Amino acid sequence: MPERRIIRLLDGRARIVEDAWTLFEDGAAWSGEPSALIPVATALAQRERLPAAAPAGVWLSPTDEPAQAVALFGAIELIAVQFPVFGDGRGYSTAALLRNRHGWRGELRAIGDVLRDQLFFMKRVGFDSFALRADRNIEEAVASLSDFTDSYQGSVDPALPAFRRIDPASRRLS
Repeated sequence: MPERRIIRLLDGRARIVEDAWTLFEDGAAWSGEPSALIPVATALAQRERLPAAAPAGVWLSPTDEPAQAVALFGAIELIAVQFPVFGDGRGYSTAALLRNRHGWRGELRAIGDVLRDQLFFMKRVGFDSFALRADRNIEEAVASLSDFTDSYQGSVDPALPAFRRIDPASRRLS
């Protein structure tokens, strides 16, 4: 099996690491093997298998409700969000909901049609790992996370908008 690499934010820095997870497509049979990334519906239907399959993870399609994963939080280490095509932005909302509304603190990965131009914005809504599309240069993509030094709007990262982060004493961003 060829080595698969992903970008992972560790201690605030982007690193290229080997991907130890096996992605099971929707409809593929999962027999309880560990380090499996399975559809959320499969995980909910086979919840009793998750502890023996540790580490376990789930992935959400654009039509899955993020709240479905909440019942699995104690049994999984990774949630992946699928981006089927570049122009489908529903995954951004899914990530923000998982982080802000549902309190997911584990690894949150973007999978599918993930390109360099999206990474900075994906990081802003809470993604901390990225499985780039196979035909893209992963080293160049890492550099894209430094394309911008700050943002005006609040999101998951940073939570406050720029005008709320200004230090009154120095009148500079804190």
